[in-house]
Amino acid sequence: MPSFKRRIAVAAIAIAAASITPFAAIALPSTATGRISVGQVMEMLDKADTSPVARQTLVAYVAGVGEAAGVIADTIGNGGLVSCKSSFSLDTRAVRAALEAGAPRQGNWSQTPATPLIIADMVKRAGCRTRN
Repeated sequence: MPSFKRRIAVAAIAIAAASITPFAAIALPSTATGRISVGQVMEMLDKADTSPVARQTLVAYVAGVGEAAGVIADTIGNGGLVSCKSSFSLDTRAVRAALEAGAPRQGNWSQTPATPLIIADMVKRAGCRTRN
């Protein structure tokens, strides 16, 4: 017979899984190549105000994209290959605008990778240029 502590732990895990399952069950799929799609990011943007799971997922994704792009630009920039007029910036409004501009047809959102569109927008807004 399981101990009281073990039953509490199992119950806590079950509750946590049950609270996440509704969001995961209705989440849009990744692209056919497994990349995060515009549809997935737009869904997170739409649900972020009402779903803590969507908000946390969105924050982690946006932070990861922004930080990785910044590190790459800094690394390449230190070698003199890239120069930018301003720092990279990224927030939910910029993400939505980049995705809507880069993938205007909603019918393609499930197979359009989001990350390249967001990074291209950040690079453009920062005024980055490569050395020829």
